[in-house]
Amino acid sequence: MTVGIVGLGLIGGSLARAIKANTAHTVLGADLSRPVVYRAKLLEVIDEELTEERIGECGLLILALYPRDTVEWVQSHAKAIQKGAVVVDCAGVKQAVCEPCWTAAEENGFTFIGGHPMEGMAKLGFEHSRRDLFVNASMILVPHRDIDIETMKRVKDVFDAIGFTRYQIATPQQHDRIIALTSQLAHVVSSAYVKSPTAPEHRGFSAGSFRDMTRVAFLNEKMWAELFMLNREALHNEIRGLVERLEEYDKALMESDEEALTALLREGRERKTELDRKEAED
Repeated sequence: MTVGIVGLGLIGGSLARAIKANTAHTVLGADLSRPVVYRAKLLEVIDEELTEERIGECGLLILALYPRDTVEWVQSHAKAIQKGAVVVDCAGVKQAVCEPCWTAAEENGFTFIGGHPMEGMAKLGFEHSRRDLFVNASMILVPHRDIDIETMKRVKDVFDAIGFTRYQIATPQQHDRIIALTSQLAHVVSSAYVKSPTAPEHRGFSAGSFRDMTRVAFLNEKMWAELFMLNREALHNEIRGLVERLEEYDKALMESDEEALTALLREGRERKTELDRKEAED
């Protein structure tokens, strides 16, 4: 099969490397940066460039683009996509992407599956892509309700070869609601936390906690702002909930209520223990 990958940054580049290393599929790649395409071909990360004329050769297309760019690409190239082909995106929100792409797919005879590879790193660009980035990672798939099992299996076989070992099937609404907590809120908190006027004095006073809290403050602000805005209601709910919970801790401090503060901390520890137990059972 010929696999086309649109966007050869960290995610798309890593997917291309893994498919080339672990399968016999032909890999075609496209990127807005001509030097990235040349380098990917020189390093044999892709076999050839994915040109407009070669889109129709691909049985599988993987789009590693921002959400709005994903929708625009699918809609503008829908007629060129092979009948029966599968298109999977990698964007971090699904409601804004899946509905318009499902419509384009239905009208033009291909299948669109929302996708979200749950892996990344605090570095950007093709130069940091790795063929093992997704080993043992989780892949969220958001298929249309009418999809057939054989199509899903064909896609899963490719992602198995890439290295994914865990899969979650979700609706667009479920995906965006949970991702608002597990990913988006974490980036907001990290970004706000690192802005503390005390942060420049951390050297020699910090260890793992500071590193963990600030790690994802290093981000692509253009992409994350787009993700946040496209999922603003769910993210707003998570931010407000966090603020309300933080206010409980602050109230206990200001009232010198050590018993209440102890109880809040105990509740957090117990919740973490329960989450860890459930994860271990999975």
